[in-house]
Amino acid sequence: MSLTEDLQRAAVTKDSLDLTGVPEGFDALVMADLAQARGGLTVFVARDGSRATAFEAALGFFAPELKILRLPAWDCLPYDRISPSAGVSAERLATLTRLGRGGWGKTPTLLITQSASLLQRLPPKAAVLDAGYSARVGDSVDMAELERYFAINGYHRASTVSERGEFAVRGGVIDVFPPGAEEPVRLDLFGDTLEAIRGFDRESQRSTKKLARVDLLPVSEALLDGAAVARFRKGYVAAFGAPGDDPLYAAVSEGARLVGVRDHRQAFVACGQR
Repeated sequence: MSLTEDLQRAAVTKDSLDLTGVPEGFDALVMADLAQARGGLTVFVARDGSRATAFEAALGFFAPELKILRLPAWDCLPYDRISPSAGVSAERLATLTRLGRGGWGKTPTLLITQSASLLQRLPPKAAVLDAGYSARVGDSVDMAELERYFAINGYHRASTVSERGEFAVRGGVIDVFPPGAEEPVRLDLFGDTLEAIRGFDRESQRSTKKLARVDLLPVSEALLDGAAVARFRKGYVAAFGAPGDDPLYAAVSEGARLVGVRDHRQAFVACGQR
């Protein structure tokens, strides 16, 4: 059977279809044709990050118009005393949110991921979808509530916003770089009213365009809301007994995000401090 006939058969197959053994370099062409023939969501699993990057580069040549989603693996080893980089975490959460919302219909969309990413535990779908924050020009914004949202969802305070997942507060002006966004946004408040939303260049800090709304997503997969902190405290006591004056227990109980915390189910284990 020819490749054209295989693609035609794959296009009308309604069940899931696994494709393996395609030579590297040729796989991008085959996946591009297959994704466009089938429509909807197609998944490519690379063996590692380098292969995923090479595949995406080749895909840009064969099908530059194809919509791409990326789900990278954490760029740190299990139980290291470091957390995934903000960029990787932000991209993962942006993709998980997009996958949770669905709605691509027949639009050809290709998800590029890797084997290590498939082995990682993920937050529940409902937790990811419920962790969004949206505001429109003219809405009332509670500054304290917004800063609490930043803390719970993994944003980092900075003096000047330049990387995804950072925010800065200067009086009634809030700069934030949402996950998945091309550039940071500036929220201008007059009292509690959101007067303007503008995108701005992260290097020059100059405004580039006006926006009608802003949509924020979580940056970290360790969502330290009240329920998550309660689970941590219960799990800690079950594993280690009375906490005493352990600074880790005290910090997470207060909602602090320590270096090494990655997973909302394994906060104290991932920190590698016990």
